Amino acid sequence: MHGIRDFMANDHRACDRLLATVEQSVVKGAWELAEADFGRFRDALLSHFGAEESVLFPLFEECTGMRLGPTQVMRDEHAQMRQLLTAAEAALAENDADEYDGNSETLLIMIQQHNIKEENVLYPMCDQRLAAQLETLLPRLQELIVDHERAPR
Repeated sequence: MHGIRDFMANDHRACDRLLATVEQSVVKGAWELAEADFGRFRDALLSHFGAEESVLFPLFEECTGMRLGPTQVMRDEHAQMRQLLTAAEAALAENDADEYDGNSETLLIMIQQHNIKEENVLYPMCDQRLAAQLETLLPRLQELIVDHERAPR
């Protein structure tokens, strides 16, 4: 059975691929397609955040007693990324490539830095501290994280 780190890192890559698809549509000037692609990316990213915030982080905090540690940093970053998602989506709705590019570039940098921290620090800690719950935890996370890459384009 794969661990939390493997499962969640795979979902990071899936979100990255969805964002790359949006970028391709924007470059082509295919605004309707870009908006649809962005919706899939947004939904995937928000379902990832939701799984972490509703299941993974609370369980980690309960098992470790660390409530103001790495999970709080991740929640704060999620809030910042949600704001960038909103701004990027608004720019797409206006067909404003420059505004979209600025927001998506900032979002991409934040996502990359965020994912490194989760994959190299938080998820390995989760795998270690939540090993006893892994058999029930992974299916709960899988239920919450939708496979948006298989959704039709």
